[in-house]
Amino acid sequence: MKALVHKYKKGMDGLHYEETKNQELKKEEVRIKLHFAGLNHRDLFTIAQHDENAEPLIIGSDGVGEISEILTENKNFKVGDKVIINPGLNWIKVSDAAPENLEILGNPVSGTFAEEIILPIENIVMKPEYLSMEEASVLSLSALTAYRALFTKGNVTKDDTILIPGIGGGVATYLLQFAKAIGASVYVTSRSKDKLEQAKKLGANKGIQSEGDWNELLKEEKVDVVIETVGAATFHQSLNQLRKGGTMVLIGSSTGDKIEFNLREFFYGQYTLKGTTMGSSEEYQAMLDFIGKHNIRPVVDKIFKIEDFKKAFDRLEKGKQFGKIGFAIS
Repeated sequence: MKALVHKYKKGMDGLHYEETKNQELKKEEVRIKLHFAGLNHRDLFTIAQHDENAEPLIIGSDGVGEISEILTENKNFKVGDKVIINPGLNWIKVSDAAPENLEILGNPVSGTFAEEIILPIENIVMKPEYLSMEEASVLSLSALTAYRALFTKGNVTKDDTILIPGIGGGVATYLLQFAKAIGASVYVTSRSKDKLEQAKKLGANKGIQSEGDWNELLKEEKVDVVIETVGAATFHQSLNQLRKGGTMVLIGSSTGDKIEFNLREFFYGQYTLKGTTMGSSEEYQAMLDFIGKHNIRPVVDKIFKIEDFKKAFDRLEKGKQFGKIGFAIS
């Protein structure tokens, strides 16, 4: 089979779309012929961090396809079924944090940017019928992360006002859609006027320019919950918009991992800071039920042929997308 493999060099220079060995199917596993796969910021992080001396790695966490072979007595699936993939292995029940043995497709185990993949049967779900294959391919990782951040960690309700810095990325777009689905008020930020306009079309109540003074632009309105996906570049402005006793949920650090902040101001404000990433199989199913109930469709920015992976990675790295980027696998 052909796959997008990272090896020998960090960054884009280490990516190669080439022939690789087919894997052997084991009991309680299924072989899936992949049709589309979703690109995530996690893939950018992986190719930047993957050790040059490590074993070659098939990257990619999201995908959709059809079962081509099944080695199990499970009666819920059969050859030919169209399925989507839960990329988190070994995290079944909702818990405060991920189990120590959590593994995610695309790093450290082989991922979805390939013509086929072998998975435990517990990590596949029937594709929602109302979603196209392209839509389903860009759903899992970002939507699961957004669902857990909002509802498991953020405890967001219809009465809350939410701030989402850096609208346009996959997780941020799902956060906006999910929060609006329950009737919450949502404020978003971006450097791009076009992205702010697109966010308003998805229901955002306010959109503000990232470079401005957020206090002034929001007229010193405070929010109940901030879902921080950007990291160091926006952390302090985000915290400053939080009402006393409010909650910040941190799920990203694409602009840097380290910050300094005033501890006294933090505990006097009685803020709550929570971290999260990914989610359990139970939350994955709850997310699927949620989007089905509210008829939520992923925002697909652009689908590239997997052979054009350099163009797709470049678009993501430069932040040109609004929503999700995907690959068509021939």
